[in-house]
Amino acid sequence: MITIRPSQARGHINLSWLNSKHTFSFGNYYDPNYMGFGNLRVINEDKIEAGQGFGTHGHQDMEIITYILDGALQHKDSIGNTSIIRPGDVQRMSAGTGIAHSEFNASKTDQVHLLQIWILPNTRGLEPSYEEKHFPSEEKQGKLRLVASGGGKDDSVKINQDVELYVVVLNKGDHINYSINSNRSLWIQAAKGSVQINGQTVNSGDGAAITQETKIDLIATSNDTEILLFDLA
Repeated sequence: MITIRPSQARGHINLSWLNSKHTFSFGNYYDPNYMGFGNLRVINEDKIEAGQGFGTHGHQDMEIITYILDGALQHKDSIGNTSIIRPGDVQRMSAGTGIAHSEFNASKTDQVHLLQIWILPNTRGLEPSYEEKHFPSEEKQGKLRLVASGGGKDDSVKINQDVELYVVVLNKGDHINYSINSNRSLWIQAAKGSVQINGQTVNSGDGAAITQETKIDLIATSNDTEILLFDLA
């Protein structure tokens, strides 16, 4: 079964410096039908204006992944990490017993466009930790690249949950298959472009919950289509 979560149905906040769309309930946006999907709790699509961002704030017991689509984001946290992440980078922060961080657009002229993803950990009270890795575009072009996983396999960032996150970039007409193991489900988030999933169209910003399927066929219907695929226990 494939259930489409249309982009226009997401929660939305539009401030002078932030345009944010929420796939699942977040902050002041509450939808009892979209509290998350399995251990996937948050997918926020944020556009932050030049020089703006989130001041220091805290998190606890959450695996937080930041994926940059365009621009650059400056990060600083309470366990000593400072970095600027750009397209191709995947940042993982395990909040554990508690971590504080700030996130600001690193540019004074250009907007930054990103996805922030929260995943519930398999263990509470872990020691906070941080990791980031760069995945070159050629590793994602026309093929699924594992970028985050419970075991950190295939040189992906390691998260504390039985989740595998893949990214793929497709041009119009590109086709890939993905087999789904029993007792697992998928969430697909279209970051850019459009794709057909077993014949159903998913456009930029749309999500798709996939359950009780054994495989999916993805066919890109536009160039520079960028897809995130979550394989969840």
